[in-house]
Amino acid sequence: MRIKNWDAFLFIAGYHVLLLALLPFVIGALSWASFVVFLITFLIGGISITAGYHRLFSHKAYKAHPAYEWVVLILSTLSVQWSALMWSHDHRLHHKHVDTEQDPYSIKKGFWYAHILWMFRYQRDFDSKVVPDLLKNKRVVFQDRYYLPLALAVNGAVFGVACLFMSPFAALYSGVLLRICAIHHCTWFINSLAHTWGSKTYAKELTAVDNHVLAFLTFGEGYHNYHHAFAGDYRNGIRWYHFDPTKWLVWVMARVGLVEGLRTVNEIRVRKELVIKDKTLLLSHLSGELDDLAAELRGKLEELSTAYETRASALMEKMRELRKVSDEQRSVLLVEIRQLRRELRAQWKAWLALTDIAVRQYHVAHQH
Repeated sequence: MRIKNWDAFLFIAGYHVLLLALLPFVIGALSWASFVVFLITFLIGGISITAGYHRLFSHKAYKAHPAYEWVVLILSTLSVQWSALMWSHDHRLHHKHVDTEQDPYSIKKGFWYAHILWMFRYQRDFDSKVVPDLLKNKRVVFQDRYYLPLALAVNGAVFGVACLFMSPFAALYSGVLLRICAIHHCTWFINSLAHTWGSKTYAKELTAVDNHVLAFLTFGEGYHNYHHAFAGDYRNGIRWYHFDPTKWLVWVMARVGLVEGLRTVNEIRVRKELVIKDKTLLLSHLSGELDDLAAELRGKLEELSTAYETRASALMEKMRELRKVSDEQRSVLLVEIRQLRRELRAQWKAWLALTDIAVRQYHVAHQH
């Protein structure tokens, strides 16, 4: 492996070696206090990345008060993932060129490349056109310019406070090294595991998948297939039962006035666009198949997608009308809307079942 970024390699390899080398000396000194310090700093550092670096700065999924930005930019140094400017630069390139040669951490280059090796081998050519908005943000530019002293100060403060409750070895181990390692690998799993193992509920043409286990470890980031399909949404888990603490935090901050302009995608439009995208993808895959089953599937895909698109458009039109009509007309419209919703739910289930069959047919055909 040819290493281009020796600073990243020495830092990451260094703390992994330290974690292993120090373990025999600190294992007896670790306590509940060690676990509490680790957990608190893991939560703060991790969610500062997901709410700040990812959803705020990379995707502009909402707007934030300067005080909120300062807090996120400072506390994110607990994760030691370098500045918000550089992180967002690479992440925007990932979304723009996902699964291609220009993707900084393309899963097409292998699991371990996407997980960690890209940081050692990736030749970053900083392009100011990728992050013009962030270069105008004085707080982001300040954090980028003084990232190292900020990270040393914040992590040094955690170490100092932890030393009040445990030995210096235990404070360094659980309060700094182990926390950095845990946040790093959980974040990196989004680049690797969340492009490998899970379900493709929203965009079958992408390698990104939804993974509920990863959502738990990464404060909601595991719903990665949805995120790649609709990156501007401030939510990754759009269902009420989806574990997405980042979404909940941003929502609460909006209630207290620290953030605003939360961007969401209407679920009806989401599903309508997905039907259109999936139909195009699957028809393309099946176009070369000449057997009767493939022909039948193509016909069903066309028929069901047209029916779904028609009803979805009708429902969205009825919902727009709802804002303009009288109370008497409103009751009639609500009945029609409920009926359309029931029909769409049934058609959506039928669409998912049909696309699963089409995907299996394509894979079986190309295995022979």
